[in-house]
Amino acid sequence: QVQLVESGGGTVQAGGSLKLSCVFTPSGRDFSWYNMAWFRQAPGKEREFVAHIAWADGGTHYADSMKDRMTISRDNAKNTVYLLMNSLKLEDTATYYCAATYGAISEEPTAYDDWGQGTQVTVSS
Repeated sequence: QVQLVESGGGTVQAGGSLKLSCVFTPSGRDFSWYNMAWFRQAPGKEREFVAHIAWADGGTHYADSMKDRMTISRDNAKNTVYLLMNSLKLEDTATYYCAATYGAISEEPTAYDDWGQGTQVTVSS
């Protein structure tokens, strides 16, 4: 069973930055073969795509509303995917989840087979 553990969340003032990490514990297949993504979910809202990164070429893709402020990256040697968040806004407050799929990369949460428990990000004014 693949395990994903996020960390790095916390409370930050608007305009600040945070870097989230997600450590992947593989089960059979190597981390480098997985497409990885970050999603977020605010209270009372649906889970929302933030960014994904492909296993094959490290190509990245972002939600349009966040692409200028977010950077997703991965370190296959450390089995870790990161999300650097800059210029944080109040509306970025949410629980952030990393997700993994051995299948096709996608913006849809249903495409991802494995999820972490989430890390809370709170942006204060």
